[in-house]
Amino acid sequence: MAAIRTRPVLPLTDLAACCSPSTGQVLDQIDAERLAGVLKALAEPNRLRLVSMIAANAATGASCVCDLIEPVGLSQPTVSHHLKVLTDSGLLAREQRGKWAYYTLVPDALAAVAAAITPD
Repeated sequence: MAAIRTRPVLPLTDLAACCSPSTGQVLDQIDAERLAGVLKALAEPNRLRLVSMIAANAATGASCVCDLIEPVGLSQPTVSHHLKVLTDSGLLAREQRGKWAYYTLVPDALAAVAAAITPD
């Protein structure tokens, strides 16, 4: 008979200490929903890689969608979909140049996400 593995359960005292809100600024409902949308956009591994590639290229300018397809190993429509989600969440800015779209990080967007969840 196979043994069943279970995860250890935290005592309620540990759970309360772990999950208590910080003493800093508390998000209101609208800000929490907005932040959740941004975090949801970032929570997909390919989107996170795309943000990383665009951030790495920030010093030389905008990143063309045509240059992002091969590194992530996805089709152009799939990469464009991921970039649209990131743009709609407010993390990226899109500029159309001819038939190609170019993407840049919105200034301070990632810092704002980090600041919203980092205690003062």
